[in-house]
Amino acid sequence: MADPARARKIADRIKVIVAEYLEFRLKDERLGFVTITDARVTGDLQHASVFYTVFGSDEERKATAEVLEANRGRIRSFVGKQIGIRLTPSLEFIADALPEGAAHLEDLVAQTRARDEELARAAANAKHAGEPDPYKKPIDRTASDAAGEPAADSASDSVSDSASDSAADEVGIDVEAR
Repeated sequence: MADPARARKIADRIKVIVAEYLEFRLKDERLGFVTITDARVTGDLQHASVFYTVFGSDEERKATAEVLEANRGRIRSFVGKQIGIRLTPSLEFIADALPEGAAHLEDLVAQTRARDEELARAAANAKHAGEPDPYKKPIDRTASDAAGEPAADSASDSVSDSASDSAADEVGIDVEAR
């Protein structure tokens, strides 16, 4: 098994060699605007997968796939001469799904932006549920005493006074004299 770093270097070299061959050596009118996007080599350096994209219609993509398949042996021979390793890896051309994936992501981003705009419009006219200030504030005792309302502590004072009165009665002390 080869070193993974060596396999990556060979894959990068195969990518460049195949791109050069398609650009300068392969003379076929059916070949569309091809871009070699990636190449991957197995760990034993026996098989290489070359990923490509074609700019154009479905017919141009199909014609380019046929050209690559028909010239796979010539491309492999050229790669073997240029790469300089003992065994030339077999080539497999795979149409890269990158453009379709990118188009799908662009559609999703457009839908998300439309939903965000709808939510922003709805939020601009929205009001909070309940009171405008939901937090409780401390009671101002001086204001409640001035209004004639009994303060919150006065009820507890009266309860404690009645408790002390009943205790004083049991002992026999005059409460009024206090």
